[in-house]
Amino acid sequence: MEAERVEMPEQPAEVRRHNFDEVALGYSEEDAVLEASRCIRCTRPKCVTGCPVSVDIPSFIGLITEKKWDAALEKIYETNMLPSICGRVCPQETQCEAVCLMNKKGKPIAIGRLERYVADRCRAERAQAGQNAGKTTLPEKNGKKVAVVGSGPAGLTAAADLAKAGYSVTIYESLHAPGGVLTYGIPAFRLPKDIVRDEIEGVKRLGVEIRTNNVIGRIKTLKDLSEEYDAVFLGSGAGLPSFAGIEGENFNGVYSANEFLTRINLMKAYKDEYDTIIRKGKNVVVVGGGNVAMDAARSALRLGADKVTIVYRRGDEDLPARREEIEHAKAEGIEFSFFTNPVRINGDLGDEKVRRFDVVSVECIRTEPGEPDESGRRSPVPIKGSEFTIDADVVIIAIGTSPNPLIFKGTPDLEKGRKGTVAVNDDLQCSLENVFAGGDIVTGAATVISAMGAGKKAAASIDAYLKNKA
Repeated sequence: MEAERVEMPEQPAEVRRHNFDEVALGYSEEDAVLEASRCIRCTRPKCVTGCPVSVDIPSFIGLITEKKWDAALEKIYETNMLPSICGRVCPQETQCEAVCLMNKKGKPIAIGRLERYVADRCRAERAQAGQNAGKTTLPEKNGKKVAVVGSGPAGLTAAADLAKAGYSVTIYESLHAPGGVLTYGIPAFRLPKDIVRDEIEGVKRLGVEIRTNNVIGRIKTLKDLSEEYDAVFLGSGAGLPSFAGIEGENFNGVYSANEFLTRINLMKAYKDEYDTIIRKGKNVVVVGGGNVAMDAARSALRLGADKVTIVYRRGDEDLPARREEIEHAKAEGIEFSFFTNPVRINGDLGDEKVRRFDVVSVECIRTEPGEPDESGRRSPVPIKGSEFTIDADVVIIAIGTSPNPLIFKGTPDLEKGRKGTVAVNDDLQCSLENVFAGGDIVTGAATVISAMGAGKKAAASIDAYLKNKA
């Protein structure tokens, strides 16, 4: 009989819903070796092609079975400098693990959990020995300079690959701390911030310079960078929040998920020693069904909400969030109102002397699947006469984001794509010849690993472009 997949221990739901500590507790050495031993080392490993950054998965898993931890980490580092991050937040279930041959016999190898274990173990051991985790030997410089706009997963990956190829790389980050969505967006209970800082340090040890508080479009334009550097990679993500366009979205207590999560993660609103202002509601409504909605809802619960309701206009099976995050939210007591669409946010206007405009409820309407469109997806349609109200003192809108239009300021030659994205060709090259772009700024909001894959592809395209130009 085939060995069963080794599950990862977690904080109990009734405990973790009151803290921001990491939910998943990680494998022990025994767990990691046992899980790694399930891998059958396919001759044609589909898991590698299923990985957007092409990690040599069978090789690093094989090294785990031999307990060669440093060698396993270096094997991962060949294509991925952010393994502790990827091991935590990548949707392995739809990528590398989805094509694992072990699916035919039961459950796939827990690739992400093994990646996390190796990276975490080596980091802890090297820290104890006073050593740095990650490669410290810098490559010989080739005399070319590349600017990277944005220090999120796309930017960090592109920068690391370019640095390994000998380029002098400078990252321009608009915020005061690097990491992009890894720092401001994903809560600590899913991705501890010391992990993010450590892996960014690994990229910096490759010789990458990171300049924070540099807003491209304000301090410099993209056109300026394209003239100052041999090439530019634009990986500034999609940080402009979308709203539902309904009445009452301007009331006190209504947040975009971006602002809400930024106040918690980057500005540490959940820690008493910080003075970050955030409204800690007792009845919180979150509009949306993606990973960001789950993060916002679970964060609101940990801030002290008595009731958190996720409002989604389709059904449970249509939720775009990772199933693991959905189940975690349900276990923690988050309520879901499916086939529900908000139509108005109601507020308390206060008396004539004090106009507060505070949120008091969300008016909703039931929906049902409509006729299939060309893609076969059935758009929800409202059911007449099904209106109802949910009490709320905080409402969080988590229905997507788009690129910040500021990036286009001063660079009229930069061609736009749909919904304010940046248009690129198959090599991720923009309308400006030496400017390349990838990640959410091209695709719209997507996953961390897909952004990393775009960063890796763009780095290869930049390398080929500059070598051909030489």
